Amino acid sequence: MLIGITLAAALLVPSPEAAAPTAAGAAAVVSSPAVVHCQVPCGIYGDHLRVQMITEDAATIEKAMKQIAELSAAEKPNWNQLVRWITTKDEHAQKIQDQVSAYWLAQRIKSPAAPQGSEEYAAQNGSYMTQLVMAHRLTTFAMKCKQTTDLANVQGLRDSLKGLEGAYFSKADLEHIHGADHKDADHDHK
Repeated sequence: MLIGITLAAALLVPSPEAAAPTAAGAAAVVSSPAVVHCQVPCGIYGDHLRVQMITEDAATIEKAMKQIAELSAAEKPNWNQLVRWITTKDEHAQKIQDQVSAYWLAQRIKSPAAPQGSEEYAAQNGSYMTQLVMAHRLTTFAMKCKQTTDLANVQGLRDSLKGLEGAYFSKADLEHIHGADHKDADHDHK
């Protein structure tokens, strides 16, 4: 259904050269995978799920970096596997950047609603600025993960995500979320 809706929307978009829609324009939209939420707005959000997705992306990037280092050090590197791990690392870093931009910055991080100059505004603005800084750091560390195999950048992703969580979720939400995470983590996936 989503592809049909996407295709229908693409067919309504005229090409720059003519007022008529193009099949190429429709194909480009249909072949692009949906990576973030709808932005309708539908009111259905999974903030904790998005945090889990970034956590998984960071773990994949870390594993890819370690595999790249190991394969690169071999006397006869397996170039195919090396390219695959580099591609995987870069794709997961891009997923983080896309999610932060289209989900967190576009939809979830809200500017202060209180009147400027009020105490409430000052509190809201402080939280807002921290959320923006952490989101920016996430995208920057994701970029650095694409550029290098320095594991410090993965730690930067994790620290920035933790900072975003702390600024975005209430203390009670964090206790609930991390309590649920520990219940689900009763076995090892290594």
